[in-house]
Amino acid sequence: MKQWLVRFVVLLVFNVLVLLVIGWLTPAKVGWSALWAGIVLTFLTMWVRPLLTRWFSGGAERSSRQRTKAGQGIVRVGIVLLIAFIVWIVTVWLSGVTVGLNPLAYILPPVILAIGWWIYDLIAQRAEHHAGALYDKATGVQIEGADTDIPAIPSREARAARAELQDGLTAEQRQMLDELGNG
Repeated sequence: MKQWLVRFVVLLVFNVLVLLVIGWLTPAKVGWSALWAGIVLTFLTMWVRPLLTRWFSGGAERSSRQRTKAGQGIVRVGIVLLIAFIVWIVTVWLSGVTVGLNPLAYILPPVILAIGWWIYDLIAQRAEHHAGALYDKATGVQIEGADTDIPAIPSREARAARAELQDGLTAEQRQMLDELGNG
């Protein structure tokens, strides 16, 4: 639950920023609707986008033998832009974002969304790690040795505990078995 909530909040903040950029750079009018549109866009990005990606990618895989590598790349980019267009239309339909009749309000936002998704994929792990640490701090859960800036390097005890979880043996038992095998 915590991981889902942290991912949702980080993606929501990022999507609101992307929507504000869309409102600033395109004829689409976002305004105060950015908050509700951000929630809608976040739900669509988390659940609908993966389904559409699997569906379109499955169709593209069936005909992949007929294309060159460059053709494959173009198809992948086309799928991402098509999914971004669908997500943009549904976001506009379910929120207070207005696009009017200007074609650029339908063409540019999906491109900005696709670029935003690419940037989010680059920074997602680090952003979610920091947000998770803030969540733990806010809820009073303190992980010993956890630092929000640097990923924790497992201590000798932590490595021993992980090894014990894998085979059920303590370090001493594992050493005794190793000595029996060597002797």
